[in-house]
Amino acid sequence: MIRLPAVAVFVAGIFCGCSMFHQNKMTDLAPTLRNCTNKFERVLSSPESFRAQVLISDVVTNRSGVAELKRYGYRVGAEYFYPASAVKLCAAVAALQAIERLQPASLATDLADLPMEIALLFPGDAPQVTDASNVQGGCITVAHEMRKIALVSDNQAFNRLYDLVGHEQLNRAMHDLGLRSLVINHRLSETRTIPDMQASAAVTFRVPHGEPILVPARSSKLMLTNDARCLLVGNSYMKGKGIVPVPMDFSTRNGISLADLQDLLVKIARPDIDLGTPGLNLTESHRAKLLQAMREYPRESENPIYPAKDFPDEYSKFLLPGIHRVFPSKTSGERVESTGKIGRAYGFSIENSFVRNPVNGRAVFVTAVVYTNEDGVLNDDKYEYETVADPFFADLGELVATRWLK
Repeated sequence: MIRLPAVAVFVAGIFCGCSMFHQNKMTDLAPTLRNCTNKFERVLSSPESFRAQVLISDVVTNRSGVAELKRYGYRVGAEYFYPASAVKLCAAVAALQAIERLQPASLATDLADLPMEIALLFPGDAPQVTDASNVQGGCITVAHEMRKIALVSDNQAFNRLYDLVGHEQLNRAMHDLGLRSLVINHRLSETRTIPDMQASAAVTFRVPHGEPILVPARSSKLMLTNDARCLLVGNSYMKGKGIVPVPMDFSTRNGISLADLQDLLVKIARPDIDLGTPGLNLTESHRAKLLQAMREYPRESENPIYPAKDFPDEYSKFLLPGIHRVFPSKTSGERVESTGKIGRAYGFSIENSFVRNPVNGRAVFVTAVVYTNEDGVLNDDKYEYETVADPFFADLGELVATRWLK
């Protein structure tokens, strides 16, 4: 049996959320938004209450023939936002990095496709050994969990990759890429009772005709705190059946800056663009598989299978309704490609997408967040997603398609 040493733990102080991104390299997007026939008027009239931020990066070619980004921003980095499922992209990348380190040179099969078993984490827990959504043998695999994250933002898939990578290594991996604002301190929508969110279960890969590969259980002591403004959100929150009459404190919850969130997507979708920070160091095969899953519509997936009636094309692509106002064609050879990862929770809605017109090759990165919670109560499931957030992103998609993709 191949065993890997547990990752050494250490204690860090408040982590500075700085990055290579500089505001002075960015064109003000506010005039463009205001000129859109009042489409963004509601959000622009009170951007602080909506915690609205938008970063659009046009992919252009400089005089030397090298691709680079021309960036446009609105309130980028103005305050904290909860990234929700958008950080699952970090777990997918870190998991691929992890299996590339684990892959034995003598093993012909990609470790990402081999069965992965997750041991029990605490008493009363149960080991995870199967996945009914995998039509190819019902096994848990890194590749399959990665697809579930990209296609429908599956929470269990994120938690499984969190166990594989471990709390400390997940954060370290992203910080090593220059994404130094990232804070991942907990799983998402965890149904199991886990007293220590930073603990990670042991993971075993079953190798055909060979010794299994074991990643031991780990307990991280890494202490990360969001370094951002406005970490208190709302005026109260639901806990159990009661209301706690104070804002919810997000200082130790998951977080990442808008710029770092987009830079991760740039590293995945356009590694040829130099951001001044390290690249992913992934094989081209793994990067291509992740990109493909992020680009597909759920109904197009052959494994897992997602019925179109339950998972419409815009299910994980908030910009799509607006893009289709400008480019209604949906045929695979002509449609505008939307490759990315959304997030939605606690009233926050996040889009992080690389949008490309295959007809003329024009492409743009769009990363944006808006917070909709009129009553100020978190956890009450009363958020204006359909009436405010969805129209905001649809209009943003239309603006992007009209101005940058035609």
